[in-house]
Amino acid sequence: MANHKSALKRIRSNEAKHLRNKYQHKTTRNAIKNLRSLEEKKEAEALLPKVVSMVDKLAKKNIIHKNKAANIKSNLNAHVASL
Repeated sequence: MANHKSALKRIRSNEAKHLRNKYQHKTTRNAIKNLRSLEEKKEAEALLPKVVSMVDKLAKKNIIHKNKAANIKSNLNAHVASL
């Protein structure tokens, strides 16, 4: 167990950030899954910018790697274009 006050605070803040990051990552994964399951092109085109924005935010905060974000966005764009 940590002995310093600052270390105890760091543990608390790390846990809060961990939970926030986990929530955002899971929410984005669910949005990606929903987008991939859509059959209507118009619905997919309407949802695509929101999902891409979510992915960009995860990459910006280093929750996912920027190259992974680029791959996800590329695959989603290709999927929507093929509908």
